[in-house]
Amino acid sequence: IMANGTVKRIVSDRGFGFIADEEGKEFFFHLSGLGSGLAIESLREGDRVTFDTERSDRGPRATNVALAE
Repeated sequence: IMANGTVKRIVSDRGFGFIADEEGKEFFFHLSGLGSGLAIESLREGDRVTFDTERSDRGPRATNVALAE
């Protein structure tokens, strides 16, 4: 499911962060879930992003994260 959201928090030294969708639900993302060509160092808190969602054993996760156009 493609969703829109905002980067809420980034822990770049550990390679993960959190995105809030338009309803405020938070999704974990790992640097392995970033879209091609996107580095975690190029993301900033408050950036608008698009992402796919999937369930993981630890809850909802964002994959294919990309900066919104």
